[in-house]
Amino acid sequence: MELNIDFRQGKTKDLTEIVELVKAAIVHMESCGIMQWDEIYPTAEDFASDISEGQLFVGTVNGNIVVTYTLSSLSDEAYSNGTWRMPEKSYIVLHRLCVHPNVQNLGIAQRTMRHIEQQVIRLGIDAIRLDVYSQNPYAMKLYQTCGYVEAGTAIWRKGMFYLMEKYL
Repeated sequence: MELNIDFRQGKTKDLTEIVELVKAAIVHMESCGIMQWDEIYPTAEDFASDISEGQLFVGTVNGNIVVTYTLSSLSDEAYSNGTWRMPEKSYIVLHRLCVHPNVQNLGIAQRTMRHIEQQVIRLGIDAIRLDVYSQNPYAMKLYQTCGYVEAGTAIWRKGMFYLMEKYL
């Protein structure tokens, strides 16, 4: 049975539920040996800022938030390390995609990626860029399956991240 996901812009009232979703995801990732996120990143303040900037979105099932993501026109300085195929094209950066562990392996991440791509097309933007933790094989497989290609690497506090892109 495919779950019906309703996507919408995140609201301040969603912050507690988003933080709880991410905490559950961190526990799950750590149980899989993926030490990507922690008490330093991402924080409730990161999500609050995303909400106030109108950049955070959620997907709900039966009124409960099951996925969250941020779309931003800003990229970290390390993105300048990327060998982007079409650097002159417009792009948006996908940050902090997170599916609640209780509903993982149900296709929600792939469906969310398709939704994000349609959302970005409607905005008239040519590409999506993102970074993925090199020690998170599940995220890497998701993005590769969705057609994202590696465009370089960046080194941050947790180690190496692959810079990836997809032209729409």
